[in-house]
Amino acid sequence: MASRAGSPTLSRQRGAPKVRNGSLSLARQLWSQTWPMVMGVASLLGFNLVDSIFIARLGTEPLAAQSFTFPLHFLIIGVQVGFGIAIAAIISRAIGADEPERAQRQGALVLIGGGAFMALLAFVLWLIQDQAFALLGADADMRSVIRPYWNLWVCAAWAGAVLYFGYSIFRAHGRTFFPGTMMMITSALNLVLDPLLIFGVGSFQGFGLEGAALATLIAFGTGALIVLPMLQSQGWLEHRHILREARTTAGPFVHIAGPAMISQLMPPLAAMLATGLVARIGEDSVAAWGLASRMESFSIVLVLGLTMALPPWLGKCYGAGNWDEIRRLMRIAARGVVIWQLTLGLLLAAASVPLAGLLVQDPAVRENLAVLLLCLPPSYALLGICMLVVSASNALGWPVRAMLISFMRLFVWYLPLLWIGKELGGFAGLAVGAGLGNLLAGASAWGLYRRAVAGTTRGSDSR
Repeated sequence: MASRAGSPTLSRQRGAPKVRNGSLSLARQLWSQTWPMVMGVASLLGFNLVDSIFIARLGTEPLAAQSFTFPLHFLIIGVQVGFGIAIAAIISRAIGADEPERAQRQGALVLIGGGAFMALLAFVLWLIQDQAFALLGADADMRSVIRPYWNLWVCAAWAGAVLYFGYSIFRAHGRTFFPGTMMMITSALNLVLDPLLIFGVGSFQGFGLEGAALATLIAFGTGALIVLPMLQSQGWLEHRHILREARTTAGPFVHIAGPAMISQLMPPLAAMLATGLVARIGEDSVAAWGLASRMESFSIVLVLGLTMALPPWLGKCYGAGNWDEIRRLMRIAARGVVIWQLTLGLLLAAASVPLAGLLVQDPAVRENLAVLLLCLPPSYALLGICMLVVSASNALGWPVRAMLISFMRLFVWYLPLLWIGKELGGFAGLAVGAGLGNLLAGASAWGLYRRAVAGTTRGSDSR
């Protein structure tokens, strides 16, 4: 049922940040919005890692079977995150423009439409699984191992997508504590169910590899059963006139979601190309590179939290035409990212040798990992700026610019400098090239952002 509960204006929207004067006050509000998402993202990263650890105990074949599903999994995640970015952007703008009923119709629309689209995508990926995994290099025996796991996993992926859309609606309304808490709860549930369903307990034998997918399905399904009724109880879903809303919202939604999906699919492609370059040096290099990549996700968890918490706030300001507030928020966020990531990066670089020795026993892998820890973590300060600008651009009505910045980051700076570094200096040169690529990507992204907002006035934006 439509409701104005929570207030029709930006400053009074229930759960929305209350804009106060002073950079310190804004920084505190931004942190209060960000830290729940940081905890939630960290828990999700942890549960993915735990999944792989448990599956590895089953043997090489199940672990390889799971690895073959990653490219299709990344495809689902890319589409899901693209939808989530568009959801947060259009709803937060409606709230900022003092159109609460429209925001409620959009909430119901994206849940129904997004859920249906993800169900269709999951069905197609289930239907073509044999051809897809054969194309990825899985032989007939391996595909027979993958099949029962994938049958459950596409269902879990759909439940996870619907749950993520629910989180996006909460974020659009400025509520980050609840979705952050739910991320931790579902991750904890998955952690408890994984060993029970994979290995069994007592006379219960467990399901092996399929048990990991079943645990994820139960965790995500439970989360969805909690989150969706909560959305309804908040008065954020309105089904009346939803078809009329679909006609007016479809264009702006696709305008944001399309480029956002492409942006989300670029990193997996770049990662595949980067791994191919590293593989030319040797297996020891690939092992070190893979470990450093997994560490990167945890190193930038603050940035990941900000890219989820900040855009809805920016979207409200955009809807209200408050560009002064947008500039201040971006300055505060950028300053925090640089200070935090540079401090953490320098500490990791200083501890690169003992930390590599703690993580790896093989001497060659340990040496390569130490080189990566020396060169890469400090560069995450400007990599974080690039990620921040991309997420902000989606919220501020510049989705094509966000896509172009992502393209430049990966295919103009990162991969070319990776290749040049490898050719000039082997593995050490490759590490330097990767770090330099991150630095140039961040600097160029911030420059593009500054130019984009330089001529913007309150309530107008021609871009």
